Amino acid sequence: MGLKVQELRALSDEQLVDNLREAVKELFQVRFRAAAEKNNAPSSLRELRRRIARIKTLQRERGLALENASETGK
Repeated sequence: MGLKVQELRALSDEQLVDNLREAVKELFQVRFRAAAEKNNAPSSLRELRRRIARIKTLQRERGLALENASETGK
């Protein structure tokens, strides 16, 4: 379920996008179940939010690295 940062860093950009999409979908499902019935694992919400944040942080880092590389190449 949860990937460590080192494992996420090893993924390609497309794999990160797929992983993010999957995590957002899973978060929606957990929230929906929590609203409809008693939430058995409230910590799963926290873990999913953190996983999404980790992925978005890595995407941002990669984007900034590309910007810096293109600026220094000018």
